Amino acid sequence: MKTEFARPGEGRKWYVVDANGKTLGRLASQIANVLRGKNKPTFTPHADAGDFVIVVNAEKIKLTGKKEEQKIYWRYSGFYGGEKATPAVTMRATHPERMIIAAVQGMLPKGPLGRAQLKKLKAYAGSDHHHKAQKPEPLTLAE
Repeated sequence: MKTEFARPGEGRKWYVVDANGKTLGRLASQIANVLRGKNKPTFTPHADAGDFVIVVNAEKIKLTGKKEEQKIYWRYSGFYGGEKATPAVTMRATHPERMIIAAVQGMLPKGPLGRAQLKKLKAYAGSDHHHKAQKPEPLTLAE
């Protein structure tokens, strides 16, 4: 019996996830599995065979414990002294979709494969998205 390897881009689906009331880390790990294709029987670690995921209502994501006040998001411009820190409270008020993107990015492989998989994640602060033409299916996630 031959082993079947998934080819990149075969049979991709679009899923939509409502982040309203979901915990950030648990949601991000399940989204990362779908982006990688680990939910399919044809999962291949070295190929980008995952599906697209649209996350709506990112502003209503839940953080547990004292993360709302204590969690810091860091970014670096590449220049000396170019390190910036943004608390989670400010990030939620200005760019809540970046909270989900940062959490999922940490759970994907590092390198070109992980960057290609992250491009299949589309996050929106509100309930509207621009991908209705792709006919996304609702993705049921474990709580």
